[in-house]
Amino acid sequence: MTPWVRRVLGLLHLGGKHLPCVYNSRYAIDVPGLRQDSRRSEHILTFLAMEGLIRRGDLEWAKPASFADLARVHTEAYLTSLTETGGLVPMLGAAVGPELEERVLAAQRFMAGGTAQAARLALTARRTVVNLGGGLHHAHADRGHGFCLVNDVAVAIRGLRAGGFVAPILVVDLDLHDGDGTRSIFAEDETVYTFSIHNQNWDEGEAVAATRLALGPGVEDAVYLQALRAHLPAVVAAVKPGLVFYLAGVDPAADDALGNWRISAQGLLERDRLVFAELDRLPGLRPPVVVLLAGGYGTNAWRHSARSLSWLSTGGTALEPPSTEEIILKRYRFFASLVPDQYLTSRPKENELGLSAEDLLPAGSPHTWPRFLDFYSPQGVELALERYGFLGRLRSMGFGELALDFELENPAGQTLRIFGDAARTELLVELRLRRDRRALPGRELLFVEWLLLQNPRASFTPDRPALPGQKHPGLALLRDVVALFVLICDRLHLDGVVFLPAHFHIAAQAHSHAHFLTPEAEGRYLALERDLAPLGIGEASQALASGRVLDETTGQTATWEPAPMVIPASPAIAQQLVSPEHREQVAEVAARHRFRLEAS
Repeated sequence: MTPWVRRVLGLLHLGGKHLPCVYNSRYAIDVPGLRQDSRRSEHILTFLAMEGLIRRGDLEWAKPASFADLARVHTEAYLTSLTETGGLVPMLGAAVGPELEERVLAAQRFMAGGTAQAARLALTARRTVVNLGGGLHHAHADRGHGFCLVNDVAVAIRGLRAGGFVAPILVVDLDLHDGDGTRSIFAEDETVYTFSIHNQNWDEGEAVAATRLALGPGVEDAVYLQALRAHLPAVVAAVKPGLVFYLAGVDPAADDALGNWRISAQGLLERDRLVFAELDRLPGLRPPVVVLLAGGYGTNAWRHSARSLSWLSTGGTALEPPSTEEIILKRYRFFASLVPDQYLTSRPKENELGLSAEDLLPAGSPHTWPRFLDFYSPQGVELALERYGFLGRLRSMGFGELALDFELENPAGQTLRIFGDAARTELLVELRLRRDRRALPGRELLFVEWLLLQNPRASFTPDRPALPGQKHPGLALLRDVVALFVLICDRLHLDGVVFLPAHFHIAAQAHSHAHFLTPEAEGRYLALERDLAPLGIGEASQALASGRVLDETTGQTATWEPAPMVIPASPAIAQQLVSPEHREQVAEVAARHRFRLEAS
């Protein structure tokens, strides 16, 4: 169990309602080009822990499924192919290299082991248990696809059968995609009933105990919930399951990054209520249930799962999760509270690492201590990035030999660079910061002169082309870096973060937590966002950069005009940016501007 999990759970009370969960940090795996948020499980766990919905002792650390466990489901030839270099290409859709292939396979083995553990715990405790991962339902006995290498549900079921469990089992699969692999594996087994509602069938194979409903694209709440009400009750009543696996995928959501349905947040919650209501209608107590996360894509998918799991834990009250930015900041602030100032400044006394002033300074150096932002020592910065888990995130992407470089003598701004290799050839992060009193008179801000986040090992794809100013794809760590900037403001008592977005897409990515300092700049941005919305952020940014946007107010070609944006860290600045007077001026400016894409 990682230190942050132990520390979070160590703060929780023993009483109250709670939700047993299985989890392992090895579930998180960053694959370039994959739109699944690798930290979905982590965000859900942080939310549940902060709300007091997990007790100490209610989190089991998942152990990997052995190859013997997998062999109960998958053929020997297929399992052998998974260990060969390039063996995962058919499932991942691209070559990712042997190191990343090994980590992906390990992650799914941990998820399969976690599902098996959750099933055993659910049967022992006669209750509902959540595996914060799993739902790898596209893996067949002799092949995988759809990013599913092993079928965790089938591995758990075959393991239980080998241990003597004989009661009927029901698999309720409400992921957006067809549960084809699970249905295929149990096609001849009448004791395992698979129920799947999805957008389209992935195969034409029949099964002796199965219901599959393909509803097509564009489905909304009414059709989805009616299909569930019409078909699930009879299945539950007929099967009378002794154990249920519920794949509570959230990719049917309207805001899912890959899905083609339009189910609302309330619709997903109602779906989960309906499933458990049907199970509660069975005679006696509700059968044990294993809940799996299954599909969900994009950085906000975790919120749908967290909402439903809070309802499940409290027994009826669905708590509204914070934004993704807020949950990341909460986690970082928790870590920051555990790191005292002296560990960050490395004052000339023995610190936690056992380093003295003589250890930290080269022999013969004068005892002048260079400080990042007049506070942090280079050692303190590295310690903080380790403790907060930021460097661990980079390692999870395959950068195992990280190196940090500092430039602290430039009066225009101090620079931190993080390289992905010991030879310092793969630049991942470059930022130049300074403390500023000029951008907002009477306030001291953290000024971001330059920020670069890039993955030199990744490639652009047709659906994710290069944006203006990009040499390599990004790291998907902007929210983390913003949270770190806010922590700097907390620690140094600064009023906020200020930066100049060089391109429209940078402003758009930051606008959920940052605002332009002046009403004129904010209003002009909102007008661009409004009028170019059909293009999407990336195409809109490209259109502005290439001179294809017309300012109808002036009749001239519109260009992107960088202006200061502020992330408030003090109530005074936050209130200034949302005051009625400021918002009224912003609305007037936005109404005055009109933009359109010029015909090519």
